[in-house]
Amino acid sequence: MLTLADTGFDAPAALLARYGLQLLRVADGEAIPGSYWGECEAGIIGTDVYARDDTPIHSLLHEAGHLIVLPPERRAQVHTDATDSIEEEDAVCVLQALLGDELPGVGRERVLADMDAWGYTFRLGSARAYFERDSDSAWRWLAARGLVDLQHRCLVEMRPLARSA
Repeated sequence: MLTLADTGFDAPAALLARYGLQLLRVADGEAIPGSYWGECEAGIIGTDVYARDDTPIHSLLHEAGHLIVLPPERRAQVHTDATDSIEEEDAVCVLQALLGDELPGVGRERVLADMDAWGYTFRLGSARAYFERDSDSAWRWLAARGLVDLQHRCLVEMRPLARSA
């Protein structure tokens, strides 16, 4: 499974910054704030995404995806669990693969493979099958929020976001 140690910190931090998010490094062995799953899984609080070197990249992208899909006024309220619907969860699974394409040496294929290795479950049997053949509603959900275009490409535009002091 590809981790933050494998990719380095700078590229994921720059990617998240494009969406008005901040990637914060957690020291090895420390608990990750805002982690829903615990252990090495990424955490989210407000506009901050927390990760250690052993955090899987797919986890970091998934949790960041939850913040990316939210309007700015809702991001500030997030602590640990951002999902409010199955539709959002499905869309975030697509978005995390697209975000993988934005990271050097990662790509959607690796993200999808790591999702399967981690234990995501999809009715067609794999994350790739979901992404390619069973995610039409997720693509529509993302497009309605201006996050993807009709060619199924990620639109990387930072939403204006006021950070609290």
